[in-house]
Amino acid sequence: MWRSIASNALTLLIVALVALAGVIAWGKSQYTAEGPLDQAICLRVPSGSNMRRVSEDLAGQHAISNPSIFRIGADYSDKSQQLKAGAFLVDEGASMAEIIEIITRGGASTCGTEVVYRIGVNRALMQVRELDPAQGNYVETAEFQPGEAGDEGDAIPETYTKVRADANTRYRVLVAEGTTVWRVVESLKGADFLTGSVEADEMPAEGMLAPDSYEVRDGDDVDALLARMEAVQQQRIDTVWATRVDSLPFETPEEMLTMASIIEKETGVAAERRQVASVFENRLKRGMKLQTDPTVIYGVTNGIGVLGRGLRQSELQSNSPYNTYVIEGMPPGPIANPGLEALEAAVNPDTTPYLFFVADGTGGHAFAETLAEHNANVAKWREIEAQRASE
Repeated sequence: MWRSIASNALTLLIVALVALAGVIAWGKSQYTAEGPLDQAICLRVPSGSNMRRVSEDLAGQHAISNPSIFRIGADYSDKSQQLKAGAFLVDEGASMAEIIEIITRGGASTCGTEVVYRIGVNRALMQVRELDPAQGNYVETAEFQPGEAGDEGDAIPETYTKVRADANTRYRVLVAEGTTVWRVVESLKGADFLTGSVEADEMPAEGMLAPDSYEVRDGDDVDALLARMEAVQQQRIDTVWATRVDSLPFETPEEMLTMASIIEKETGVAAERRQVASVFENRLKRGMKLQTDPTVIYGVTNGIGVLGRGLRQSELQSNSPYNTYVIEGMPPGPIANPGLEALEAAVNPDTTPYLFFVADGTGGHAFAETLAEHNANVAKWREIEAQRASE
């Protein structure tokens, strides 16, 4: 009889073990299988939360099929104590394992609210954007121009005040091509999520702030951000200079930076940059003056503010070192912060016979090899200007 009882007990144990193994296998497959989420969501994990709360939130949003398996999986992978606060994008069909990875790997939040501070050539603009996870794009919810240099600026929207109080808000500073160092530094004074200030004698050198998008954190130091911009620009200069073609009419990376800044200020059309570069470099090779208005303007403003009017004859005839209608060769330094494409155009221009260009009314330019062709293009541009003025 005891032998029969032992045999039955052993059979039951084996059945139980097999059943347990089946449950474990099923749970593992559930943990790694595609999830039930039919469109992406933005999962917010508050500071001080835990896996139980997160699993219940995910189940409530139909992102996981079983909260218990989710928590067991987190325990089994030793990630229960690695939960990070933030706002995280959970894609359609994400498995429990993938969601665990998303909310424990750290780094910046991947969705939710983003403040973008856009520094342009003439002004800076603060934008508040919210990611629509289902569509995968941002929706602007507020926009205003911060005050600077004694200007009170626009009224601060309540939306901005609210997102500033949210620890999950992300911040980004976007610097446009063609800005001056003064414009960037002055505009950063309006970024209330940054700390610190820059003294006049600590300003970066003109041209050395790389136009780009920089993710920052609330409370980051302005000097540290400017140092990042300088490091990016220096790396670009070094990389691009190493790719230069032969027979350029300049010999140093510093001169390349100056040429790139002129190209940047002369055209906003990406497809034209190498053509514009060819015009200036053809002129230098022939000993012709560059004769470019942006350098003269920089000599008048010193890169501070916007001229806001046409150039005067006295300024076009001045002996300023930036007056390329008078001086030979290039000005003594950059006139703006050029982007990567302008740097590349400076060292690898198109091969053209062009020596002149003028606006063509479409946002681009008409190029010419001879002065006669150029004068005809100028006449067409004057007609376009006159027609626009009469409308």
